[in-house]
Amino acid sequence: MPLALLALAISAFGIGTTEFVMMGLLPNVADDLGTSVPTAGHLVSAYALGVVIGAPLLTALGSRVPRKRMLLLLMAVFTAGNLASALAPTFDLLVAGRLLAGLPHGAFFGLGAVVAAKLVKEGRQARAVATMFLGLTVANIVGVPAATLLGQHLGWRATFMVVAAIGLLAMVALARLIPYVPPERHGGLAHEIRAMGNRQVVLGLVTAVFGFAGVFAVYSYLASMMTEVTGFSETSVTVVLSLFGIGMTLGALAAGPLTDRALRPTLYGALAALAVTLVVFTFAAHVKWAALVCVVVLGAVGFMTTTPLQMLVMNKARHAPTLASASNHSAFNLANAGGAWAGGLAIAAGWGWTSPALVGAVLAVVGLATAVTAGLLDPDRRTPSRLVARGASRTAAEQPDHIA
Repeated sequence: MPLALLALAISAFGIGTTEFVMMGLLPNVADDLGTSVPTAGHLVSAYALGVVIGAPLLTALGSRVPRKRMLLLLMAVFTAGNLASALAPTFDLLVAGRLLAGLPHGAFFGLGAVVAAKLVKEGRQARAVATMFLGLTVANIVGVPAATLLGQHLGWRATFMVVAAIGLLAMVALARLIPYVPPERHGGLAHEIRAMGNRQVVLGLVTAVFGFAGVFAVYSYLASMMTEVTGFSETSVTVVLSLFGIGMTLGALAAGPLTDRALRPTLYGALAALAVTLVVFTFAAHVKWAALVCVVVLGAVGFMTTTPLQMLVMNKARHAPTLASASNHSAFNLANAGGAWAGGLAIAAGWGWTSPALVGAVLAVVGLATAVTAGLLDPDRRTPSRLVARGASRTAAEQPDHIA
């Protein structure tokens, strides 16, 4: 793996830290700015909204910009957003800062995945993409807990100043390590939009929305489940969340080589395992050791879906993959919001703290059904995926509009 992937991983670490650290800082922000915790929760929504809006918008605006320059511009916006958050004098301006920080998220990961795949030999693209995502998973093990502790002891503004510093470090790494990567030969907004119309791309995005929503139906309420059902103390929740991050890292490590070897079977297996794990979790949550094992497994199988889904939409939009790749991260953030909403409805209905796990299992099954349907409808399902993914096989050359 080329050293350039380290620059992408550092960037992913910073993005992952700022995305998830807000959950642990809501009480601090609420106290400091004189608002309630539920109102402070709008800061989480503002970031997610920035991701959903920014992924297609910034990708479209940068469709003809050289890839390295665009990565630097996106990381500059990310850094500016976190700096603005750290200096925001009012709650409304903090919301604006969080929105700004979220804008480049999807576009960066979408473009970064395309660049990562171009930096390695054929047959190792998924491993390269998974290596970039390792920065995101490590953020959940190290970055988020450390940033949360920093914010609790030195103030939440210190957290965002440190994240802004990580953004500057990432820009230096990108500038020094990423080689020149030209825009796609068939680039341009019109071509990117046409690629988005591919039925397999659309089904891949729908799979991401439902499948990954199953993860966040539980993750959004994991802290409450661990204290209310399992019996852990509030101080132990940080350790539990770190275990989830460890599971995510294990899933990312496994997903790369498995996706390179067999993309769709890896996706099917991960979604099926996710559904089973969520059902088991409703019972395991009542036993401490079983709950901890399930948290690790949930992180692993949940994150194992991300690499095959990323590679799927990139391969299906092969000649213009950037917008499809970025839109995949909009789909993941819609899954985050939708999963949290569905899990919250179950709790509000009085079904109990473990009910979001069953809701998540249903969502994962819907995602699996969508993925299987897409596989059956794929005109290239009989073509070896390793050949089609390379984009060099005779079959792919003869059928440019249907890439497996």
